[in-house]
Amino acid sequence: MRVDVLTIFPELLAPFLETSLIGKAREKGLLEVRVHDLREHTEDRHRSVDDEPYGGGGGMVMMAPPWIRAVRAVSEGRKPWRVLLSPQGARLDDAKVRELAGRASGEGLVLLCGRYEGIDERVLETVVDEEVSIGDYVLSGGELPAMVLIEALSRQVPGVVGFADSVANDSFRAGLLDHPHYTRPPVVEGLAVPEVLTSGDHAAIRRWREREALRATLAKRPDLLERPEVAGRLTREQLRDLEALRGVEASKS
Repeated sequence: MRVDVLTIFPELLAPFLETSLIGKAREKGLLEVRVHDLREHTEDRHRSVDDEPYGGGGGMVMMAPPWIRAVRAVSEGRKPWRVLLSPQGARLDDAKVRELAGRASGEGLVLLCGRYEGIDERVLETVVDEEVSIGDYVLSGGELPAMVLIEALSRQVPGVVGFADSVANDSFRAGLLDHPHYTRPPVVEGLAVPEVLTSGDHAAIRRWREREALRATLAKRPDLLERPEVAGRLTREQLRDLEALRGVEASKS
């Protein structure tokens, strides 16, 4: 999987790319991330990347020519999918991560990290395939969203996460939130690990986890259960559990 990142602050990504699973994945050659300084693609002695907006207004706008040159240079004859990290983009969710992972494993991804008031619209019209957002809020730049996306993408690469089940059972993978997790010691502040998890009964453990995933989703993100693609994947057993859980919640109110 290859990802190229364009930014005026390449130093922001360096510690992230050298740490934990990302760093190990790069060392093993499972993940290739190249960070490029946008200023290397400027043509004036001041290495300018921004200017005042036409029509007036506050702030500065990033100029189109450096971006266009940079994207075309890092593409190197390939046809990577080019993504601008922007609060105006499609919301990043599990389905979008898997889609982008497929593109990154093919021709690769180029991530554009904007700054200031925004990027000249002509960049989007010439060298951007889509905009992606990590949430409905505004950050000072695209570097943090790029790191979030790279972290999520890396988990889709076989061998990056030690246990494949860790990815397969992630929240949202089946449309539901993940079930609760426990480890040693068996009792903390008077709270004991559920007995079923120490029973050795794998069928019972699986059922408990399915039921607790439903419970967590109902409590924290009930909107997910209203989505047709999620409701349509629930088994008869899960539907019965969900009805029972809703009954319990109704009795509390």
